[in-house]
Order: sequence, then C-alpha cells, then structure tokens
Amino acid sequence: MCVNDLVVQGAEPLFFLDYFATGKLDVAAGTAIVAGIAEGCRQAGCALVGGETAEMPGMYSKGDYDLAGFSVGAAERDQLLPKEDVVEGDVILGLASSGVHSNGYSLVRRIVERGGLSYDQPAPFAPDRKLGEALLDPTRIYVKSCLAAVRAGTLKALAHITGGGLIENVPRVLPEGVVAEIDGSAWTLPPVFRWLAKEGGVAAHEMARTFNCGIGMVVVASAANAAEAERILRDGGETVYRIGRIRTRQGDEAQSQVLNQGGWA
Repeated sequence: MCVNDLVVQGAEPLFFLDYFATGKLDVAAGTAIVAGIAEGCRQAGCALVGGETAEMPGMYSKGDYDLAGFSVGAAERDQLLPKEDVVEGDVILGLASSGVHSNGYSLVRRIVERGGLSYDQPAPFAPDRKLGEALLDPTRIYVKSCLAAVRAGTLKALAHITGGGLIENVPRVLPEGVVAEIDGSAWTLPPVFRWLAKEGGVAAHEMARTFNCGIGMVVVASAANAAEAERILRDGGETVYRIGRIRTRQGDEAQSQVLNQGGWA
C-alpha cells in the first residue's frame, strides 16, 4: 500500500519496504532508485526499513528492472476514515497534483507512440523540458498536510485519485445514498492533461475516468469545517480548490460526476 493510500484511511505511515529486481545490478541506477524511495519516505515522515534486491539473469532484458514496495501505517480508531456521516451539503475540496502521477501510462505511451514523438525531444506542453522527464514528475505525497487536517477533526473522507480518475475513485469513500458533484471549471486543467486530451483525441469524460486531471486528492468536509480544512491544507503546502459538493443520490446514477468540462478540450 502506498503512503497516500494509508492517509485516506486516517493512518500515519510508519515504515516502507521496497523490492528491486533486475537481470544484473547497475550500481548507479540502483543507488538513484533507492535515493528516490528514501526521499519519498522523508516527505511522508516514515522510515525506509529495508527490502529485497534480487539479481535474476535471463529474466530481464539489459537495463530493465522491477520495482515494487509497500507501507505499513497506524491510525487511532476514532480518526479512521471515511466517516459514515457524509451527507448532502458537504463540501468537496481538491488538492492539486504534480502531474500524471502513477496511473494512465498505457494511454500516455499510446498517445506518444501514435504521435511519432520521442521521449528525448522537448515536451510540447513544456518546451524547456524533455518529454519523458515532464511526463514522469514524481507523484505528490499528501501525507503530512492531510494528517494535520485529520487530526484537527476537519475531514470526513479522503480519496486518492489513482487509476479510475475522478470518476471511479471518489465513490469508494461515499455512503450509498449520496453523489459527489465535481465542477470541472473550478480549476484549470494543467498543460500536460490538455495536451494529452488534444493529442490523443480523448473525450472529457474519458479524461476524468483515466487521469487525475490536476486533482491528486479529493477531500470531503462539512460546510462548517471546510474553511478550516482549507486553511490547514494550505498551511501544509497544498494548492486547494473548492471543486464541488455532496448531494443526495437519485436512483442508480453514478456516484461521482464531473460537470462543466467544456474548458478541458
């Protein structure tokens, strides 16, 4: 489990273990990879306690490797999320993402391939950077800011926007009888997603079902606590948008709806 998926349960990450497998260990690459993992752990405030490094000749092509890991956390019982009292009138906040994060890359690769692009060339949406570098901006880690808001008692639910985007992740933290109405005009679609939509001819609904579209974490708070939650999250370094509201569900309609996406083209 990644550290962002722990905090959505109200848990504090305690430690992380990694698994690194390759045909033949490249010391420089291995050192850079472990340094990146250690930086992520530092940002999350958890310990990197070890893991497994395996050389398996014949299993991997030269330069290829497998990388996995998991984190263990702990939560106070009375701070576990999501709360059961998510109701109509609650406010939905969105925390800005740092880029594509860690999902949707099958589609990203297809778009790059069909466009005849090279990862070494300047990114069309960020000409001062190489395309590969710009597409691989590290996933933002929301642990410290969100834990501060959890401990202050200002939050009812958190949804980490991974595979399934804004459409499929938010319902996981909602009770059956409510819907999340998200206003797609409440924030500006970042250049990388605007480029992916245009270059790949990806419809707005499919963008919202595949990518985070600039919102890496969704926060649900009561109307009374929303302003304080915003303050705590901003003090923690987050860019916060008010992106929607919770309302009563009608029939079997989808539990997460992204409206007003006209500016996403």
